[in-house]
Amino acid sequence: MLGWAITFLIVALVAAFLGFSGIAAASTGIAQLLFFVFLILFIVAMVARAVRGRPPV
Repeated sequence: MLGWAITFLIVALVAAFLGFSGIAAASTGIAQLLFFVFLILFIVAMVARAVRGRPPV
C-alpha cells in the first residue's frame, strides 16, 4: 500500500511539473488517502503486537 502511495505521489509531482492541475490534484488526493490508511494500519498493528505481549520493534 505504501508503494501505491509513493507511486501516486510521483505521478502527482510529475503532473504538477507539467502543469496538469486536474491530474495532479487527483493523484495527490489518492496519495494522501493511501498514506493515512497505511499509517492507521501501522498503528493498529503496533498496538495489536503490544497487546499480545511482544514489545514494538
